[in-house]
Amino acid sequence: MTVGAWRDDRIGSALRGENPAVMRRLESGFAVIGDVQFLPGYSVLLTGDPAVQRLSELPRSGRLAFLADMDRLGEAVELACRRLEPGFRRVNLEILGNTDGFLHAHVWPRYDWEPAQLVRLPVWLYPRAMWSEERYALGARHEPLRAAIGEELDRLSGRGVPTAPPGDG
Repeated sequence: MTVGAWRDDRIGSALRGENPAVMRRLESGFAVIGDVQFLPGYSVLLTGDPAVQRLSELPRSGRLAFLADMDRLGEAVELACRRLEPGFRRVNLEILGNTDGFLHAHVWPRYDWEPAQLVRLPVWLYPRAMWSEERYALGARHEPLRAAIGEELDRLSGRGVPTAPPGDG
């Protein structure tokens, strides 16, 4: 797979162990760190089945598992950001599906230092440029926060031992 090609098949690449954004495999899918980090700790829960487009397409047990994993990822982001990121305020959870056709949930940490005109609005109202600026792209500098979110996911699952992403042995 070429560099960045995993973005064209996020779930398939996660299933093959080729998606570098995967933090942990969860019951219903994958906890991944977001491509952009203008709000440090932004994460996404991807369904484990690329054919599933809506929460309503899952059986009741699958819906509950996805929502429980979304809750767990949200709590892990909250705990890690509260510990590592100055000005942490809260977490916003969203299932939208307007751009990507597969089921996924966004976990957005929110901060006191956000611009006053944006802090109480949906993240999607941030200027378009912020979504593509290189300074906000996921990179090595985000590794401590990524690791902390993964550790919190492990702790919340009752496992003190990290669960490796697929393909890591």
